[in-house]
Amino acid sequence: MEIGSLYHVSSGAVREAAKQTGAAKKAEAEKESRDIFSTVLNNAIDNLHTTNGYISDMENEELKVALGQAENTHDLSIAMQKASAALQYTVAVKDKFMEAYKEIMQMQI
Repeated sequence: MEIGSLYHVSSGAVREAAKQTGAAKKAEAEKESRDIFSTVLNNAIDNLHTTNGYISDMENEELKVALGQAENTHDLSIAMQKASAALQYTVAVKDKFMEAYKEIMQMQI
């Protein structure tokens, strides 16, 4: 039974407990939304680090091919595809974040 359903009871203690339960639920919801935001932000930062790693690997493979140290060009091709896919994904995520930000900024308060 939900304590909020006891509002009609004239006891002050029950009403106070119901108010505190509502405040606790609100605080829990705020904490959960902060946790979700921090998780999304940390994942986006990890995505940037991964993308930078792929781009760095591609540049290293390009240098190996240019210096004649590479045995085959397949490694360069693979590194370029990984870097391209990661960069496209990162740009798509950035675009969605910017779209959401603009939508939030256009909201009327």
